[in-house]
Amino acid sequence: MAQVQIPAGYKPLLSVKETEHAIVLIKEFFQLSLSTELNLTRVTAPLFVKSGTGLNDDLNGVERPVHFPVKDMNETQLEIVHSLAKWKRVKVTEMGLKPGFGIYTDMNAIRADEELDNLHSLYVDQWDWELAIDPINRTVDYLKEQVRKIYRCLKQTEFYMYDRYEAITPVLPEHITFLYAEDLQREFPGMTPKERETAACKKYGAIFLIGIGGPLPDGTIHDGRAPDYDDWITETGDGHTGLNGDLLVWNPVLCNAMELSSMGIRVSPESLKAQLEVRGCPERAQLSFHKKLLAGSLTQTMGGGIGQSRLCMYFLRKAHIGETQVSIWPDSMLEQCRTSGIPLL
Repeated sequence: MAQVQIPAGYKPLLSVKETEHAIVLIKEFFQLSLSTELNLTRVTAPLFVKSGTGLNDDLNGVERPVHFPVKDMNETQLEIVHSLAKWKRVKVTEMGLKPGFGIYTDMNAIRADEELDNLHSLYVDQWDWELAIDPINRTVDYLKEQVRKIYRCLKQTEFYMYDRYEAITPVLPEHITFLYAEDLQREFPGMTPKERETAACKKYGAIFLIGIGGPLPDGTIHDGRAPDYDDWITETGDGHTGLNGDLLVWNPVLCNAMELSSMGIRVSPESLKAQLEVRGCPERAQLSFHKKLLAGSLTQTMGGGIGQSRLCMYFLRKAHIGETQVSIWPDSMLEQCRTSGIPLL
C-alpha cells in the first residue's frame, strides 16, 4: 500500500524551475567528484539483459523483474535491470582494469514490486560504480577507506549547493560513523531495523551500517541482500561478519533515516558458495554468471549504487522523491501531495 508522509509546514526551498536547474548542478558536480576520488571511467550500460543468465540483480530474491519477449530473437525473454551489480563486475573483467581503477555508469531501472512512499519509486536512477581491487584488500578497512572517499564527495556537493543556494544550509557531520548491524541491534533494542536506522542517524548524523544481509545474534537479518554480489558472510577479523553496507544520513525534512548508497566488496568463489547455501539456492551455481565467478574467471571487485534522484532530494531538502524525478504515482498520493503543496514533477 502506497504511503506518503507530509511534513508539517513543508514548503519547497526552490521553485520547480530552480529545482530542475539545481538537479543538473548536483549530477554534474557529484559524478565528477566521485569519478576523481575513486579513479572511475564512465561506461555505457544496458537497460535490459537476458533472462536466465543470473546477470540481473535479484535484490531480496522475491522482486519480479519486468520482462518481455523479443520478436526478432525467437521470442527470447529479456528483463529490465533492477541494478547492474553483477553486470559491472563482468564489464570490469572484460576491460582488464587493474586494481585501483574502475567504472561508473548511469543506471536506469524499473522495480515494479517497490512499495511506494516518499523515498521509493517504480523508477530507479543511480550511479552504479565498480572498482577492481587486489584480493588482499578484501578487508573491512579497505571498505571503510572507499566509504570515506564517497562521503567526501557528499560533503563537497553539499557545500557546492550551499554556495549557490543560501537556503540549503549544510547539515552533514564532519565525519561518517561506522556501525555493525549487530552493534546497532544491541544499542537500540526493542526496535525494528528501520527504527534502529532512524535512531542511529538522528544520533550520529551520517552512518555506514556494515553487514547487511548477514545473520544477527538473534538469527534475524537487518535487511535482505542477494547472495551473489555483496559479501555479507566473511568474518572481518574483529568478531563481526560482512564486507558490505549501507550509507545512511539523517533527513532533516522527513526526520528519519535516508539511505543514499548501498555498496560492498563482492563475493569470492568461496563466499558465493557459502551464501548460496545459506539462502537455500545452490542451484544458481549453474547460471552463466555464477559459473564464471566460481571458476575464478572474474576480477575481484567492490562496488555499489548511489541514488541520483534520492541524492538530489536530500541536497535540495525535498519531501518527496517525485520532486526530483518523473515517475508514476497512485492517484491518492498525487492528491495528497497536491493539497499539501508538494509539487511532483
